[in-house]
Amino acid sequence: MWSRVIEFMLGCWLAISPFIFPAGEQVPALTTVTWVSALLVICLSLVSYWPPLRHAHLAIFFLALAMIGYGRFAVPAPIPPALQNLIMTGLLLLMFALVPNRASQPPRCWYEQTPGMS
Repeated sequence: MWSRVIEFMLGCWLAISPFIFPAGEQVPALTTVTWVSALLVICLSLVSYWPPLRHAHLAIFFLALAMIGYGRFAVPAPIPPALQNLIMTGLLLLMFALVPNRASQPPRCWYEQTPGMS
């Protein structure tokens, strides 16, 4: 579940990033997009701890793709730092969203099988 913790921390980073990288007049909706993305990342990473919704973190993959796309195509070049932050955070989330919840534990079948004596 370590990847969900990192996703939660990246969601917190997204929540405070409008105060660090002000959007300016180029992208007026960026603050709203960033806070909505932060809220979704935090909620999806936390709800993945509940066994019936253990695959909810896979929705972060699609959210990360949307963040990368918005960051790249919201304004023409040069891309302001606030959008660069959105792109980089999206790339990090894209990597961590694919890590399974129990990635640091061996598969269940290893517990069930006993080594053969030969």
